[in-house]
Amino acid sequence: MVLTARSNSRGLRAAQTAATQWASGLVAHINVLGLVILADSPGRTPKPLRELAHLVGGGVPRTWHIGWVESWRTDPTPGDSAAPADVRRLLDDLTIILNHGTSGAPTRKGKR
Repeated sequence: MVLTARSNSRGLRAAQTAATQWASGLVAHINVLGLVILADSPGRTPKPLRELAHLVGGGVPRTWHIGWVESWRTDPTPGDSAAPADVRRLLDDLTIILNHGTSGAPTRKGKR
């Protein structure tokens, strides 16, 4: 499973709760591959939210950050061919993980 969260306080706190439950063994049958944090607005994320994202990301094997994509708000069928580089990296990483196991992909904690 891949956790996903918006980069706002509510989304990050929900991801933190899920990551804590997973790490404590409450959902032992779940394999969390990482956390995808999706920008909740264009522009730079405020420092308190960046710090919270870093904290939450420390509780999962990998963290990917996806920047704001304006076209996703209105495009009913966004294609991955025109996806931003950070989305393509996420897809590439997940392909590697799923094809080669979790040890086959580089750890990207806090990198994206």
